[in-house]
Amino acid sequence: MNDTRTIFFVGKPGCGKGTQAKLLSEKMGCPVISAGAQFRAIAGENTPVGRKVQEEIDSGLLAPYWFAIYLYQKALFALPEGQSAIFDGFNRKEEEARLVIDSLAWLNRPFSVVHLDISDETVLARLVKRHEVDARADDINVDQRLVEYRAYTEPAIALFRAQNAVIDIDGEQTPEAIAAAVADALHIV
Repeated sequence: MNDTRTIFFVGKPGCGKGTQAKLLSEKMGCPVISAGAQFRAIAGENTPVGRKVQEEIDSGLLAPYWFAIYLYQKALFALPEGQSAIFDGFNRKEEEARLVIDSLAWLNRPFSVVHLDISDETVLARLVKRHEVDARADDINVDQRLVEYRAYTEPAIALFRAQNAVIDIDGEQTPEAIAAAVADALHIV
């Protein structure tokens, strides 16, 4: 049996994707590949692409699907054979979800999509708090980020549901309780 794991975290802004991906990676001993971290690094570059990415972050917009797909494929194809990986923040649009499904089927890599479910009120509270601590530019336009989530990410999650790949986790719990629920749902000791 193939024990290589490919795990994606999805959910509303501020649901704890990054935190949970990090906790799970420590438990599994595999890397976290973060779309947000990659986009923020690119945004910090003084290049036409970097300035454009920063402009979209400041507006609360998701990156174009083809750019996210490029970063996803680059990371996926660089994984050594048998290496498990956790992807944080990829597959936020239908086009990306389709490519994830197709590329992983092609590589014969099983995958799970962990959906951290939180309310809009929790999104607001967490992003305001995070912005005060980290001053992340993408946290200031909460309404636009929720519009983007509903327009793009919810349909992507629906595609994964059709593949029976989604694991729903209550993201309103403490980070420790969420981590325990994720590990339990994924059968990771």
